[in-house]
Amino acid sequence: MGGTGTDQGRSAVRAYIGSFTSAGGRGVLAADLDEETGALTVTGGSDAVADPSFLALAGPVLHAVSETEAGAVAAFDVTGPVPRPLGSPVPVDGAAPTHLALAAGHLLTANYTSGSVTALPLAEDGTARPATSVLRHEGSGPVTDRQAGPHAHQVLPDPGGRWVLSVDLGTDSVRICALDPATGTLTLHGETALRPGTGPRHLAFHPAGTHAYVLNELEPTLTVCRWDAAAGVLEPLGETPVVPEGTTGPSYPSEVVAAPDGRFLWAAVRGDDTLAVLALGADGAEAALVATVPCGGSWPRDLALAPSGRHLYAANERSGDVTWFAVDPETGIPARVGAIEAPAASCVVFG
Repeated sequence: MGGTGTDQGRSAVRAYIGSFTSAGGRGVLAADLDEETGALTVTGGSDAVADPSFLALAGPVLHAVSETEAGAVAAFDVTGPVPRPLGSPVPVDGAAPTHLALAAGHLLTANYTSGSVTALPLAEDGTARPATSVLRHEGSGPVTDRQAGPHAHQVLPDPGGRWVLSVDLGTDSVRICALDPATGTLTLHGETALRPGTGPRHLAFHPAGTHAYVLNELEPTLTVCRWDAAAGVLEPLGETPVVPEGTTGPSYPSEVVAAPDGRFLWAAVRGDDTLAVLALGADGAEAALVATVPCGGSWPRDLALAPSGRHLYAANERSGDVTWFAVDPETGIPARVGAIEAPAASCVVFG
């Protein structure tokens, strides 16, 4: 276990950066956020867990996946300047968890290699207990080298907290599940098929909760969907590109973020190494690409918006940095402001 840090310069809002230790990353980094300028100042880090590639914050506890074949989740106390491990990692009974989220007193993981979603109840101290349910996906897609079987890439609750959605790159679909808060059991409610070969990776909800936007990895497109929270039904409405016409790939979109006011959507695109700006219709049912800007580095694996909504952050995995941008409130177009070194950066969350 390793860690470094100072106890000076603490701010009300902090950022946490995940990374791939197997590629030279420093594990989990903590940073203070200057809300006026968007600048990040690293205060410390911990390399106690292998490949903490995605993070989720719940008050004073930061949760991380360990994206390894064994598959685990780990918890950190983040009340100080240096993330402090809380106990030992807990197995998720799935391989290579790539994403996690909190719902109904449980921690949920999307396990890429095993194509499954795991539910783990949270103890009183905020750490995860052993898994209570593993929902295994089934199916495949036409891109044989990437879609020979299911690959759950993201799991998250819907805005109302009634449903759990899992995005599967391998089966070109999004599954809607129910989570029993008493038993921690995940039950499949329905499955939405998307266009074969698109390889859905992540989705984001419109702030009104009436629409969802699925970002596809194997084709650089965004699928706009209507979300019926009462029925738990996701209905595809159409696709829009996230790269300009004539772009000669390869382009692998990674993350999508919606503006708090519902006017804009941003997508990170690896290979092309750009951030796409999309304007949303008044009701959220339409999205149109209006601009792309350089991501400030190489291979933007994650994209996050500061709590103020004024700054956007790209975790550039291959160039080893987190770059931040000021967002024009009228056009939604981000302008690069600064960056910090963060080897093998894979995720940024705020709290």
